Amino acid sequence: MSDNTKYLKKVLIEKLIENEAQMVEDVTIEESRLNLFLNGEKTISMMCIPKDQDAHAIGFLMSENVISSIADIEELTISSDGLRVDVKAKIDENSLQNLYKEKTLVSGCGGGVTGNVEGSLEIPFNQTSFKIKPETIYTEVKKFYQESELYLLTGCVHKAMIYLLDGTTVTAEDIGRHNAIDKAIGKCKLQGLDTTQSILFVSGRLSSEMVTKAVMHKIPIVVSRTAPTHLGVQTAHKHGLTLIGFARGKKMNLYTHSGRIDV
Repeated sequence: MSDNTKYLKKVLIEKLIENEAQMVEDVTIEESRLNLFLNGEKTISMMCIPKDQDAHAIGFLMSENVISSIADIEELTISSDGLRVDVKAKIDENSLQNLYKEKTLVSGCGGGVTGNVEGSLEIPFNQTSFKIKPETIYTEVKKFYQESELYLLTGCVHKAMIYLLDGTTVTAEDIGRHNAIDKAIGKCKLQGLDTTQSILFVSGRLSSEMVTKAVMHKIPIVVSRTAPTHLGVQTAHKHGLTLIGFARGKKMNLYTHSGRIDV
């Protein structure tokens, strides 16, 4: 049994094919409330798959600029039931308060929040000279969707993958796109991997908060097989990020800073 199957829950359903119904057993994905405590105080609750909780907490806190690096973390513990993460760390109080004050319900998957509203953080323009061949993107997009176990089992999760300069990939799946990105980034930070020359592949639309997460971690290229929003395009353009949508087969749309695609 793979590690992922423990997050599946069986249900009995009626399956209707044309006008004939039959009772069959199906599987759904587990959804739990993860409570994040920072320096002894409850910071936020997140609905997610109870998996990779340490990476989730780190990715979220760094994406919101509450902590700036792994070195700021003194201690991280996960409760025995997996539903509480306690982080003891040096934090940016202004960013933490901004998270509460400017809390915005994001479009990414309905349940996510962010304090990184437009103009709340000054982030340098990404000037990296990192380039990638289009063939690499075509290949990795195909693998990205073929190698998603929980999606193939349930059809109910999103996925994020970070492709690094040496060809290494780091992946995460969750019921929320924003959670999947935080987990993938958190995994990279825990392993000490450099994301400044990498590509972030995401499932679903490229809304502004998805793009902002990449901006925060200096990831220069973001790819999806679906569309960006207008604010997503504006955010990528403003911060020097290469935004790619509709990457399918041997085609893709380059919305911003196309010079990083080596044609």
